[in-house]
Amino acid sequence: MRPLPHLPRTVRGTLGTLVTALAAVGALFAATPPAQADTTVCEQFGSTVIQGRYVVQNNRWGTNEPQCVTSTDTGFRLTRADGSVPTNGAPKSYPSLFNGCHYTNCSPGTNLPARLADISSAPSSISYGYVGDAVYNASYDIWLDPTPRTDGVNRTEIMIWFNKVGPIQPIGSQVGTATVGGRTWQVWSGSNGSNDVLSFVAPSAIGSWSFDVMDFVRQAVARGLAQSSWYLTSVQAGFEPWQNGTGLTVNSFLSTVNTGGGPGGPGGATTCEVSYATNVWQGGFAANVTVANTGSAPVDGWRLAFTLPSGQRITSAWNAAVSPSSGSVTASGLTHNASIAPGGSQTFGFQGTYSGAFAAPGGFSLNGTTCTRT
Repeated sequence: MRPLPHLPRTVRGTLGTLVTALAAVGALFAATPPAQADTTVCEQFGSTVIQGRYVVQNNRWGTNEPQCVTSTDTGFRLTRADGSVPTNGAPKSYPSLFNGCHYTNCSPGTNLPARLADISSAPSSISYGYVGDAVYNASYDIWLDPTPRTDGVNRTEIMIWFNKVGPIQPIGSQVGTATVGGRTWQVWSGSNGSNDVLSFVAPSAIGSWSFDVMDFVRQAVARGLAQSSWYLTSVQAGFEPWQNGTGLTVNSFLSTVNTGGGPGGPGGATTCEVSYATNVWQGGFAANVTVANTGSAPVDGWRLAFTLPSGQRITSAWNAAVSPSSGSVTASGLTHNASIAPGGSQTFGFQGTYSGAFAAPGGFSLNGTTCTRT
């Protein structure tokens, strides 16, 4: 081998510096993991993992038309979304990503399911990218169940609609409004036949937001749709498309569940008091009912259940929706009085008829919690 020429000191120093710099750059590239390559999933229920902690799923459950999701380093985009379904029915699919367990598919390292009473906070953030040539919602789902199940359908689904494009609406009917996480939401409640659904619909599109999942869990507990002994099984973010949807994107997603209990949890059980005052005349009566929240958490979407004595029938009501007119009756707050703050109360009334001896109703319960009479 031909020997290298003797280099002057300055050249050797420069070369040494260059070699050292190149070595440092090489070490940097060796120490930094390569960017995660985008993965496209087109199988009906196919999935992949990003960041070593979240599952991205295609979840094409409502159509036979092709659909594909492509994962990114921080989220996913819907790269194919053929076909459409009627807007008065279920959506085509729920392409999404999640922390927790979904039909036995659990995200790596998750601490879900977790008992609600043991969760101190569940901070999350989401950033969406929207399109205009489709009918869809941008939905963040929270799943709750009485058992720590990792498979099948949970008992209660909380849906947060960040955006709604087209003539679509949540399951059930609107039961009022609520302020959660400093934002005002339309609140819908209903059942899809296999589980209860509580939906919070933003009045205008939200592109990105950071919030505590437990703020919405408390709403479900206060409305009698969950209990502190239940479990949070998963949190999911994605889209429900009815028509098209190509280009919809979750730009970023973060979900952490902190356990250990404390004030961030769903709070203690609702406690309540009811006062019942009447004006009675022959064959008729009027009643004023005051329900007080003696607990430490707000009761949003309040529903007061009670049983009218035999022979009594309600003919009209004010400040509440009351049904049915006899027997086991439920009074529900209206849009303007749907919430009862801790230490606060709401009053409503009704007029009715009776036969036989007049008696007061019994068995008052607020969102499933028995109230004391005062």
